[in-house]
Amino acid sequence: MENPGIKNKDHLLSLTIPQLLRWRVIHSGDKVALREKEFGYWRCYTWKQYYEYVRNTGLGLKKCGFARGDTVALIGDNIPELPFVAIGAQSVGGISAGIYQTTMPDEIAQLLAYMKVSMVFCNDQEQVDKIVEIRDRVPLVKKVIYEDPRGMRDYAADDWFMDIEDVYRLGAAAHEERPEDFEGLVDAGKPDDVCHLCLTSGTTGLSKGTMLTHKNYINMGLQLAEADPLADTDEYLSFLPFAWIGEQMNSFGVAMATGITINFPESVETAMEDLKEIGPHFMFGAPRIYETIRSQIWLKIDESYWLNQKLYRYFIKIGEKAAKFRMSGERMPFSLKIKAWVGYQLMFRPLINQIGLLRLRRAYTGGAALGPELFTFYQAIGVNLKQIYGQTEIVGIAYMHRDGDVRPDTVGKPLPGTQCKISPEGEILSKSDSVTPGYLNLPEKSAELLEGGWLHSGDAGYIDDNGHLVVIDRLADVMHNQEGEMFSPMFLENKLKFSPYIKEAVIFGDRQAYVSALINIDPIVVGKWAEDRGISYTTYMDLSAKPEVADLVYGQVAEINQKAEKPHFRIKRFAVLYKLLDMDDGELTKTGKIRRQFVSEKYKNLYEALYDEGLSEKEVEALFQYQDGQTATVKTKLSFYTMEGV
Repeated sequence: MENPGIKNKDHLLSLTIPQLLRWRVIHSGDKVALREKEFGYWRCYTWKQYYEYVRNTGLGLKKCGFARGDTVALIGDNIPELPFVAIGAQSVGGISAGIYQTTMPDEIAQLLAYMKVSMVFCNDQEQVDKIVEIRDRVPLVKKVIYEDPRGMRDYAADDWFMDIEDVYRLGAAAHEERPEDFEGLVDAGKPDDVCHLCLTSGTTGLSKGTMLTHKNYINMGLQLAEADPLADTDEYLSFLPFAWIGEQMNSFGVAMATGITINFPESVETAMEDLKEIGPHFMFGAPRIYETIRSQIWLKIDESYWLNQKLYRYFIKIGEKAAKFRMSGERMPFSLKIKAWVGYQLMFRPLINQIGLLRLRRAYTGGAALGPELFTFYQAIGVNLKQIYGQTEIVGIAYMHRDGDVRPDTVGKPLPGTQCKISPEGEILSKSDSVTPGYLNLPEKSAELLEGGWLHSGDAGYIDDNGHLVVIDRLADVMHNQEGEMFSPMFLENKLKFSPYIKEAVIFGDRQAYVSALINIDPIVVGKWAEDRGISYTTYMDLSAKPEVADLVYGQVAEINQKAEKPHFRIKRFAVLYKLLDMDDGELTKTGKIRRQFVSEKYKNLYEALYDEGLSEKEVEALFQYQDGQTATVKTKLSFYTMEGV
């Protein structure tokens, strides 16, 4: 599968993102570049139209006072206007920056001040209202541009606000007056110019602005396509938050480098339904996405006839055996190959077609580790799921499984052009053309990050005998028990989360006599389980406190303990938490990672109770924070359970 972008690799690396967009227009101007679902209808933008919108946006921003070196912040759901504004700003020498749409006003104010943002683009009134709330704290912001005019009537008389359509009109008029100006602005860009600020996940405090260059993004896209070829006819669904590097690397890097089509769903809520209509050829998602899809599959099977359930259980075992051969690239026995084919045609093909993954050639997961069992499950049903590993500071991907060499306990081998080594302390170090020049206005942090010319990941790991990278955990998160034996809390948490009944888990046990856990049940799967057994409940808190649910979780923990590789990996005490861990409460990052230190401090009383073996119940006050900032306190009793034989 030959892609014109890969054939011109050296040339593309000498371009900026706007220059590469122009190159795409020359080579495939009439091909669909973007597609957006709006009011049930898919609207298409060709590469030529894409470039025109970028041009009008860039010149329009310039007319509004946006200057070279200025920064525009993007806050909103995934819509074509996000790349229009981002690349438009980059075209005139500016910098774009993504902020998660779930970010609260106080944090937005801090981020806008830190990044010295001069303009903000919001997709709707909800996001605009957040900026209005902090207006007196962001004096550098000259304009707030919005895409959806609904609810904006009260702001119409204030020229601080501006409809994106008016920006387009200003830009179109400027281009008509001086048609040569825009090309000159685009030509002035250099591949090593900083084009975007990508915020880190903020596990230890306010996010840092990672400076990324045009070359950083384009190099990553080209290297990924070299390892896993993509055709310019391939489809991709953009449903991950644009502020996350996982989405940017596809929208900026992969799409520009390979010419694939980016599809924007109608809304976050309809993304999975829209995925069925698109039938993407490749997709990328955080582990939570694949865990959710796995739960949906489990529910479909659970709701089907007894014969379907029996066939599923039989063929999933066949599929798992076949998957081990496919993942290793070994020749599969003929009899197993026939059985696996029958299972795929009879059970799994219709199943993955219902989800929208039938045309999928490759699926990637990253951002956090995914349990080996979940990998094997997807490979067993015919979804070619592979692990990638990287970080914001290297444009998301630096290591990846190759087809026929998927080892569930590793993250694969380095991408072409990426070097890897392990420091004497066990830290993973990387080097490539995708590595950031540093953090915005944080020279000391940047020096630590890039000490010795290598990107310091902060993760512990090693390279196995097959040349694959094995990630153990964050260096700061690796734990040791009372006897000094090392274990990874993330590894055990992933083991727990493979259970369809468990949504999230937090492992404790550093310098303690045993391992313990706080567990979140999956409200959908466990709710269905409870309904099938006639167990009534009202809220998540009520469901989580049911003794029958505790017995269910006990069985899941016991099963994991039975498979534990070492005795000190076994979980001795656990409690089912009365609320779901939530990013609005500061317990999870915007990408769904546990903020371990914050959680440990917030639930210190529960942590202490887990290590008081004489305590089986404790009254606690549950504090809830809602999206509008209001809080509520509810008193409840939490039970603690001790596993037998541990």
